[in-house]
Amino acid sequence: MFKKDIKLSYFVLIISFINIALYHLPFYEFVCNNIDVKSLDGTLLFVSLTTILIILNAFVFYLGVFLLRFVGKWILAVFFCMNAVAIYFINTYGVMIDKTMIGNIFNTNFEESSSFFSATLVLYFVLLGVVPSILIFKIKVIPVKIKNFLIHISLTLIFVLSLAFANSANWLWIDKHSKTLGALVMPWSYVVNTSRFFHHQSLENKQQILLPNATIKDDVKSVVVLVIGESARSENFSLNGYDKDTNPLLSKIDNVYSYKAESCATYTTAGVKCILEHKNKGKLFEILPNYLFRNDVEVIWRTTNWGEPTVTIENYQRKSDLKKFCNGDACDYDEVLLSGLSEQILTSQKDKILVVLHASTSHGPTYYKKYPKEFEKFNPVCESVELAKCTQEELINAYDNTIVYTDYILAKLIADLKQLSEYNSSMIYISDHGESLGENNLYLHGIPASIAPKEQLDIPFIVWMSDGSRGIKNEQLLSQHNVFHSVLDFLRIESPIYDENMSVFKN
Repeated sequence: MFKKDIKLSYFVLIISFINIALYHLPFYEFVCNNIDVKSLDGTLLFVSLTTILIILNAFVFYLGVFLLRFVGKWILAVFFCMNAVAIYFINTYGVMIDKTMIGNIFNTNFEESSSFFSATLVLYFVLLGVVPSILIFKIKVIPVKIKNFLIHISLTLIFVLSLAFANSANWLWIDKHSKTLGALVMPWSYVVNTSRFFHHQSLENKQQILLPNATIKDDVKSVVVLVIGESARSENFSLNGYDKDTNPLLSKIDNVYSYKAESCATYTTAGVKCILEHKNKGKLFEILPNYLFRNDVEVIWRTTNWGEPTVTIENYQRKSDLKKFCNGDACDYDEVLLSGLSEQILTSQKDKILVVLHASTSHGPTYYKKYPKEFEKFNPVCESVELAKCTQEELINAYDNTIVYTDYILAKLIADLKQLSEYNSSMIYISDHGESLGENNLYLHGIPASIAPKEQLDIPFIVWMSDGSRGIKNEQLLSQHNVFHSVLDFLRIESPIYDENMSVFKN
């Protein structure tokens, strides 16, 4: 391809131009949508951002290849391949590669990650990753002397600093949009934010901080089943006024109360942590199941999901554990969480029981695979992982069917609890976060909470109680932290950290 060797400075400029051309279309779309490119200031900012991107990328590539030689080329090739995958997810789902999204990536599992696989992803990887990487190795580079290296580095730094100061009038604009800009610059979006994620992880306390001891106030048999939903958004529940009947069963059950609530995060690990903690203090305190188990409450955790803080109880059951004692097609779906649950409750020797069911029912992008076929109430449905290729009607229909299935699971759970006549029973359903379904060209979840759309933050909060157990407050808007105090209240657990105002139940 190249008939003679080229200088290292030319090589890194070529690679930097390729990097800009292949992986920065979303970056430029954002810039053009947020500045007046026809104005002098807008034009200057556009040109300056492009120049800085090219020069800074070339600067770092120059350092890498000079210091690491052939290994530097391999690192560039890895960057290009990772850029290709990152730009696929940005273009397909409207995600931003920030610290939050890096956390999602490191906290996912194979079942979830494999659901994103598509032919288009392979095409992106080959055409935008592998092919440019081959070019990197085809180009022969002339080694640079240390004197020239130092001169090039010095001149580049002087140029970049001069350009930055020339754009001082635009510093406020850049600062205002820094999160989005930083999440769209390749490869530094995932390089820098991966470093930030692990730095943040290193500062967090690994051991949960114990809460003050609690006491059980009476011996009345009581059970609370806390159902943690996945990616369920409030506006698609007909209990909250949605115009499609997604809650045909719950709407006919007495003592069902539906609230609107707001999640503290847009990803599972943080959302579940908020549900299980007594207060958001920025540290990892003892979570609800661990706290109650330590204070002599029977705690059962069943999950088809992942991402919760460490749960230290005896009865922790994953989907694979539950399927061993489950028969029928329903065992492949979240209904498996209910298999043998009543029997497990009845065999308990304790008066107070907390059951946590961590579901995965509405997790995308394969919504159509999250429910049995008989729950496909709304048609046609989206059956592609590339959600933008579906019509809005198909996408929302597939998602709404997951809510219909959730409605069935909750109704079946309530029916099972009604059979436990010797117990005062309550069911609390709340989601970890919401979900975007194409609004503003966004899909799924994971946008930083500070700038996230309401679809990713507004979540359902549904409460049911057995007859004669307790009254319930008429609250307007709840948070995930209401769960901790409501459970303590219903089970009559006395604790110094209990906040009566945070319970949904009346005294």
